[in-house]
Amino acid sequence: MIKVSEIVLSVKDLKIYYSTLYGYVKAVDGVSFEVKRGEILGIAGESGCGKSTLGNGLILLKPPMKYIGGEAILDGKNVMTLSQKELKKIRYEKISIIPQFAMDAMNPTKKIKHIINDILNEHGENFERKKDIIKERLEIVNLERKVLDMYPIELSGGMKQRMVMVISSLMNPDVLIADEITSALDVSSQRSVIQMLHEMREREVIGSLIFITHDLSVLYQIADKVLILYAGKVAENSPVEEIIKNPLHPYTKMLLSSLPKIGVRYVQIKLKGIPGYPPGLLNIKEGCRFRFRCPYRFEKCEQDPPLIDVDGRKVSCWLFERGDKS
Repeated sequence: MIKVSEIVLSVKDLKIYYSTLYGYVKAVDGVSFEVKRGEILGIAGESGCGKSTLGNGLILLKPPMKYIGGEAILDGKNVMTLSQKELKKIRYEKISIIPQFAMDAMNPTKKIKHIINDILNEHGENFERKKDIIKERLEIVNLERKVLDMYPIELSGGMKQRMVMVISSLMNPDVLIADEITSALDVSSQRSVIQMLHEMREREVIGSLIFITHDLSVLYQIADKVLILYAGKVAENSPVEEIIKNPLHPYTKMLLSSLPKIGVRYVQIKLKGIPGYPPGLLNIKEGCRFRFRCPYRFEKCEQDPPLIDVDGRKVSCWLFERGDKS
């Protein structure tokens, strides 16, 4: 059993926008959260809520992404203000990522062992010195040693994804980000990937995990805490058991009501969709971003709600300031 201990990553009021000819798209707009060592934080929300921008922005800002403000403190440093040279030193070692399109993440012109060796060389290591660790990683993800002598094109989609899991964890990162890595998988394959990530944490191959997905049912299997994002803002931040059994934010409630439940037939309880669409984030104005779809909307929702503490949980909703928790 992994003991959750001190804070390894602290994100405060982080803002990452996309620069366009017409202004800024406020994809991540004042997001705050913490990740403790040994903890698995799930990040969920609809497409376009900012979860992948957040994950990728923590490790590599690429145009048109632009860091606007806030901080992400890892190992005593704000990773958002590090130079490319400094980022290169901590990438894979302090923070690493399994990208959303992991199947296309490897250079198709190089053998797997050469891809691995290139990464190790950047950190003063080499393939020979790390061969025992590489063997261990391959065993965790059920890949044979012979894949190291193959080109990425020779691997199936599932094998490519597992190989990227090996590469991303080679330097035992303090924080590993898994970005939508189960979205294209069937249920049995999802379970297999989740078990592999759990084993990596149990063996302390990785320190902590940020697991990004649009599927709350997947987070129930893997996460300790869940951060719900909506339109670039934090809607709710709670332990996974509490968020499933007693969601606070209206958006979280509606997300959960749209999911099928085991043992419950459709004729008994019909699934409910969320009416309307998320707002456009180009030059978006002040106010709760969920207010246009929220059944509890009232006058104060025209102002930005703060993150309110509710028995140790965080929720961004004016209902909780006035004590209405319905």
